[in-house]
Amino acid sequence: MEGDKSKTPSFAIAFLVLLLLASSFPPATSQHQQASFVIGGNGGGGGNKPSSGSAGGGGGAGSFDDFITKNVQHYAVTEQLYASKAKANGGKLLDADLSAAEAAKVRYVVSPNGKGKFRTISEAIKAIPEKNKQRVILDIQPGTYKEKFLIPTTKPFVTFLGNPRNPPVITWDDTAGTRGKDGAPIGTLGSATVAIESDYFMASGIVFKNHAPLAPPGAKGGQAVALRVFGTKAAFYNCTFDGGQDTLYDNKGLHYFKNCVVKGSVDFIFGFGRSLYVDCTMVSVTSQVAVLTAQQRSRSIAEATESGFSFVRCKIMGMGQIYLGRAWGDSSRVVYSFTDMGKEVIPVGWDGWNVEKPERTGVYYGEYKCSGPGAMSTQRIGWARVLDDTQARPFTGSHFVYGNSWILPPPK
Repeated sequence: MEGDKSKTPSFAIAFLVLLLLASSFPPATSQHQQASFVIGGNGGGGGNKPSSGSAGGGGGAGSFDDFITKNVQHYAVTEQLYASKAKANGGKLLDADLSAAEAAKVRYVVSPNGKGKFRTISEAIKAIPEKNKQRVILDIQPGTYKEKFLIPTTKPFVTFLGNPRNPPVITWDDTAGTRGKDGAPIGTLGSATVAIESDYFMASGIVFKNHAPLAPPGAKGGQAVALRVFGTKAAFYNCTFDGGQDTLYDNKGLHYFKNCVVKGSVDFIFGFGRSLYVDCTMVSVTSQVAVLTAQQRSRSIAEATESGFSFVRCKIMGMGQIYLGRAWGDSSRVVYSFTDMGKEVIPVGWDGWNVEKPERTGVYYGEYKCSGPGAMSTQRIGWARVLDDTQARPFTGSHFVYGNSWILPPPK
């Protein structure tokens, strides 16, 4: 995340609508970028026993209890709507645009040795027609692709298909401090090796990498994004996102990650996407302090109000001391369910960053039936929550990202 992160960390002792906008919006501006890297600042708090899901929470209309109640109600309504739609459509739930695109698939081979239609992924992307309405599958052969590119909003329905056993690697080494053509730093957003701004993107068996040297925590300009995903209804299977600070920019939209690996140090999953991570592994690559998430849900950003990250049956491991997340936005929302937390996860778990009273601003951090030595929920920060079955249910399935209408398995 862009901005001054020169401060060193001081450890803390301590959806509601059914339809999200499926169309793309202009990229996030600098005012949406993160500020400074400080752990244990305002909202850091102490290691008090977390509130249970049934306990009363402070905060009036914006309290965690109100939020949970509304989520449970919303889930019940969504279930009924999906059932009704399936019955009316003979059991078919896919949206019309996606159904039409899948019925008209085309496939091209990308191979660095010249045995495919294209030698580079960039060439293949360039060849896709504007306002494409077909599912374009790029069968990307094993190899290292030293490329940096963006898929624009005008080229939806693109699939990157690799071999998970010998995946192709897409890599570049820009950082936020890299100078652009105008001589100015390109910023966090510009550092991405791959940027996806189109809708209905899919990737399977691909490594997205930013191989810039690992910056010390708080180093100015050290942010190095491997992938930025801005389009909605994007799915990733058996992919690896490899970097350091700000590895995966889960920028905006509905996103689904299955059996993926995310490697990073500070805020290595960040943004205001509404995203579901299932059976994924998050790995800290720093021996110092690591922060897994920096979710940006904020009342001041209209597109961010329905966002949040949900992790289901995931694994957290690696080096150093790992925070589960810190509040980038004043209403940051992250929930971990059935997740195996390694010993590296610190007891307090979460950090409020610059949010003075997280329990009153709408910061929602919850855990549900997690395990492992790092899942010491009784030592969590006082405003984190342990959810019960009913409260967790809205976060633990594809309904969290309205997936019945768009999530498909990867092509063969």
